[in-house]
Formats: sequence, structure tokens, C-alpha cells
Amino acid sequence: MSKKAGKALPPKHQAWVQARGRHGLSHAHVQMARELGMNPKKLGSIDNHDQEPWKEPLPQFIEHLYQKRFGRERPEILVSIEQHARQLAQKKAKRRAARAARRAQAGAGEEVSRSVREPTGETAEATGADVT
Repeated sequence: MSKKAGKALPPKHQAWVQARGRHGLSHAHVQMARELGMNPKKLGSIDNHDQEPWKEPLPQFIEHLYQKRFGRERPEILVSIEQHARQLAQKKAKRRAARAARRAQAGAGEEVSRSVREPTGETAEATGADVT
């Protein structure tokens, strides 16, 4: 497997990519398993239909559970694990930029309020001036 020019996937997503290859799952099966809350490290114990013939093959088992829980056979919007990771990275970058903008704006507001203060830093009440 060759790495692309971009950043590598986070370990949480990389586990799903490895499980997809190891168990012969499609992008849809991976998304269904993630929505069901399955653990990618535990799929091997579920995918043991060769030695235990009463078990369904893993892709059919995931489809069965998804149908049972969500009442539909496939996800309405199919997103591969790589696309999902890219979307999360973009969302995170957008949040960081917004947060930096808010901090910069708040920092500019503090500088203005500092310049309005009295030079000694004392308030009118502390100096004994008449406040009415």
C-alpha cells in the first residue's frame, strides 16, 4: 500500500482501512459497521464462518444487523473512510481558523479597553474623587 502525498490517516481510521482489506469489506460495509458501533479489531472473531458454519459471512452479518437496527439495507449517503477523514480534517481546520479569528478579535478589543484606563491604573473611587 503506497502513501499519498497528503497526511496519513489517524490511527482510528487506519484500523478501519486495515479491517476492510483483511476481511474483504466494501466501503459500504465499513460505514455500516462504524454506524453500528463495531470495533475493527474484533471483526476477526465475528468473521469465523469457515470454522463455524452456523455463522454468516461478515459482510452479510453486517448487512443483517444494519437492516435490523436502521430499517434500511444501505446507508443513505455513502462516504469512504478516506473521504470521512478528509471531511473531519477540513472541519477541524475551519474550527481552528474561526477560533484564531475570534481570539484575534478579542485581543484587539482588550488593547482598546487598556488604552481607555487611567494612566496610574487607579479608579476614581480609589483616589477619593466624588462619584455620582
